[in-house]
Amino acid sequence: MKGLLLCVFALLVTSGCTREGYADTAFPPVSGSPERGEQLIRSFGCGSCHTIPGIRDARGLVGPPLFFFSRRTYIAGQLPNTPDNLVRWIQDPQAIEPGTAMPTLGASEQQARDMAAYLYTLR
Repeated sequence: MKGLLLCVFALLVTSGCTREGYADTAFPPVSGSPERGEQLIRSFGCGSCHTIPGIRDARGLVGPPLFFFSRRTYIAGQLPNTPDNLVRWIQDPQAIEPGTAMPTLGASEQQARDMAAYLYTLR
C-alpha cells in the first residue's frame, strides 16, 4: 500500500512539471523560421553570452546554456516558456526583468519569432 501511495504522489508532483495543456514534447506552434532564427542568433552574437547547440563558437558563459531549451518550464526563471513570452523576452528583456544581463537586442517581432523557432528545436 505504501508503494502505491508513493507512486500516486509521484504522479501528482510530476504532473505539475509540464506546461498546461501540452505534453512534455509537444509545443505550441511558433510562427517563425528556425533556419532564419539560427542565422539571426549568429548575427546578433547570442553565442558570446550563451552556449547554444548547433551554433558554432557559441560558448558564452554569461547567460545560461540553452541546451534543451524547448523542455524548460520557465524563461528567465519567471515567465512560463511559451512562444509569445519568449518573443517578448528576446525583444525587451529589460521590461520583464530590469537589470538583467540580457541586453535589448533591437530585434523586430519577426526576428524574435524566428529566433524563438530555432530555440524550440533544442530538445
